[in-house]
Amino acid sequence: MNIGESQNISKPPFFDVNNYSHWKAKMTIFIQSLNYNLWDLIVDGPNLPTVTLENGDVIPKPRNSYDDSDRIRVQINAKAKHIIICAINSNDFNRISSCFSAKEMWDRLKVTYEGTNQVKEAKISMLVHD
Repeated sequence: MNIGESQNISKPPFFDVNNYSHWKAKMTIFIQSLNYNLWDLIVDGPNLPTVTLENGDVIPKPRNSYDDSDRIRVQINAKAKHIIICAINSNDFNRISSCFSAKEMWDRLKVTYEGTNQVKEAKISMLVHD
């Protein structure tokens, strides 16, 4: 974006592979401004409807058994996924489209462009020792 250009506040900031940290900061604020529950879901993961079987196993609740509260929880995950997908290019869409939750999408982008904590520590170590 050039100096003097503004961004439409109803559209998520478009993903910039060359400046992930800048995009991440802008995207965080954008999502929080829409609905802080969306951001909580991305940070903490979805609280999707489940049922506990007699043997103690927990499985996803069948859609035909959803009540209004279940539908709201599923919808907020879908909305968060939609916001992320609208901000990325086709290469990154292919990278994250199989993710079940918005948290998985966010985390996959983070690892792809920031690396794991081990990668970050190795980069810092290399910079310090140069």
